[in-house]
Amino acid sequence: MSSSNKKASSGFSLLELLIAMVITMALMTAASTLLAQALRVRSRENQKSDALADVQRALNIMSREIANTGFNMTGNGIVAADSGTSSLRIRSNLNRYDTSASSASRDGIIDENEDIKYFINVADDKKYLARYDPYGNGATVLANRIDALNIHYYDQKVTYTAPPGGSDITGASATPVSPASAKYIVIAIAVTLDPVGQPGSPGYQPPYSVLLCSDVTLRNSDLWTY
Repeated sequence: MSSSNKKASSGFSLLELLIAMVITMALMTAASTLLAQALRVRSRENQKSDALADVQRALNIMSREIANTGFNMTGNGIVAADSGTSSLRIRSNLNRYDTSASSASRDGIIDENEDIKYFINVADDKKYLARYDPYGNGATVLANRIDALNIHYYDQKVTYTAPPGGSDITGASATPVSPASAKYIVIAIAVTLDPVGQPGSPGYQPPYSVLLCSDVTLRNSDLWTY
């Protein structure tokens, strides 16, 4: 009777315990690997969403302000001497009817205080999209990190291709013109997300580029020619 009770109450053998531990460790390792990969994917998607939202906000601000350039002026409002493919300086004559301003300022001849400039600022090996308003809040950052800013000037509405993963538009239907002759502007901003992990390793994610574009018709353009 005593011998039978001992046999019924005996536990796992050492071999059975070792096998169970090995299986448990294998399952935990597999689960940890899958969880780490899922976290990397989630982190990458968050970076992508943040980059898209950041650039979209910047493009919305730029498009709205550039569309109104030349307000109370006869030209297109672009300061050609300080504008190019990676920067744009615009002017509006907001004090046209301000009798306390000088006649030259009211005529839009010397309205530097009413200028706004968009440009790339490089700091700590990163490119920031900056907006400079000497009359308002000075320099502000519109986008925390970009990889390319390309501004194209046209005298008519254009169509083009924004290639996936590209840094600029291609196949424009019209030839670019000088900033002084522009009626239509295309802004292209590219952001590249850094790779995650090492090539060939589990969960590796290669660099990912996002290209966002905005078309802007200038305020004083002759829209009938479009």
